[in-house]
Amino acid sequence: MCGVVGIVSNSPVNLTIYDALTVLQHRGQDAAGIITLDEGNFRQRKANGLVSDVFEQKHMRRLKGNTGIGHVRYPTAGCSSAAEAQPFYVNSPFGIALAHNGNLTNSRELKEKCNGIFRHVNTTSDSEMLLNIFAWHLQKITDCQRLPTPEDIFNAIRGVDKEISGGYAVISLIIGVGVVAFRDPFGIRPLVLGQRQGEDGFTEYMVASESCALTVCGFELVRDIAPGEAVVIEENGTLHSSMCADNAKLQPCIFEYVYFARPDSVMNGVSVYAARVSMGTFLAEKIKREFSHLDIDVVIPIPETSCDIAVQIARILGLPYRQGFVKNRYIGRTFIMPGQKQRKKSVRNKLNPIPAEFKGKRVLLVDDSIVRGTTSGQIVDMAKEAGAEKVYFASAAPEVRYANVYGIDMPTKKELIAHERTNEEIAQMIHADALIYQDLKDLEAAVRQENPALTVFEESVFTGEYITPGVDEEYFEYLDRQRSDDAKADKAWKDSSEDLEIYNI
Repeated sequence: MCGVVGIVSNSPVNLTIYDALTVLQHRGQDAAGIITLDEGNFRQRKANGLVSDVFEQKHMRRLKGNTGIGHVRYPTAGCSSAAEAQPFYVNSPFGIALAHNGNLTNSRELKEKCNGIFRHVNTTSDSEMLLNIFAWHLQKITDCQRLPTPEDIFNAIRGVDKEISGGYAVISLIIGVGVVAFRDPFGIRPLVLGQRQGEDGFTEYMVASESCALTVCGFELVRDIAPGEAVVIEENGTLHSSMCADNAKLQPCIFEYVYFARPDSVMNGVSVYAARVSMGTFLAEKIKREFSHLDIDVVIPIPETSCDIAVQIARILGLPYRQGFVKNRYIGRTFIMPGQKQRKKSVRNKLNPIPAEFKGKRVLLVDDSIVRGTTSGQIVDMAKEAGAEKVYFASAAPEVRYANVYGIDMPTKKELIAHERTNEEIAQMIHADALIYQDLKDLEAAVRQENPALTVFEESVFTGEYITPGVDEEYFEYLDRQRSDDAKADKAWKDSSEDLEIYNI
């Protein structure tokens, strides 16, 4: 999962992009990058690390220009090398930079395509392949004899949509044109458009992964970029849009609402906060209906995503709600840590129990989901070590049994605790006295309450049903080689000697 942002203004955009990336930091903590356009030249800074670590004052001063794009990354393909930090750029044609959130499921075919059209790809990143395919289509249309018109760009994206498969929300920067943004035909990954009035009445535009990045920076949410839609925002502030994909249909990733998105975001017409409150309502009703025999004393969330869910559960069950864990906010999200050992260590560093809230009590712990089970098991153990008499565990999401292929790091089935296991077996593995999962139909209903037009979702991690072609056992074998913890450890060792600040500007 990654975060992207692009801005067209009539004043410098470096600080606004920085602020937006800081707001989107929850979507990726591995690397960050910004490219701005200044008098026909790209200004770039990218490196591994948090936004606040990557960009120093000297970098911000050099990121001149009124148009730019930015990216925060966490890797899904076994590589956290600084060489794969985004945005990427190519010099021909025109000068094109690109940042991408998602994952392309036909990256091997795209690599062969790039080789066949003599476009060199320097990394294993599918985002760099996507950039080169996009550049090639633009080159064919313009023959490098003129700058592309908005219609040229839309035609190029139509060609790209026919060649790539998977989940993608893309922001690009073209020298002499401005910012381009487009979304996959299912709208799997989120992308929103905002605007504000700048100096001298100039209408400024921002495109970002989540609406919270817009509102924090003073932009008004206009709408979502539609599935299969592309927009071109020229440097003079002129906005163009066009539907570029055939048979586009909104089928967004439901896990965005469960875990990834900030609660103050609105995506596809749904308030993430309201959706999570509704998840709590449905889960509480299930507990009343099927687990009334559990003599629960207190409801405690596993901070932070589940807090809104737990409050609602406690309210409906008529039980006390307590914050039983103190969270170290300077530790990254353990779910997206690159290896099992690092995840285990980070859980203990990240959360510390308050013994008075656990001692002698039968506790209902509430979390947004259970993925590998590593975090859940350690937290249950911490609760019992703090004196809990019983620990029950409730998940706001159903059982995660299948790998994700659209940009979320749920890499291989064998690493998912729920794969081919019963709920009783899972409860034993995480040492819980009872385990309660949300039903999928209730999760769908919780999100749909805000927008009844959302009839279907991308929910392959729960069902094993994938909405794009080519996702088969052979593909999963390939993913196992690329994205397992062992593969990541091996790749990290190979990349350990790299300079982490490869673009010092």
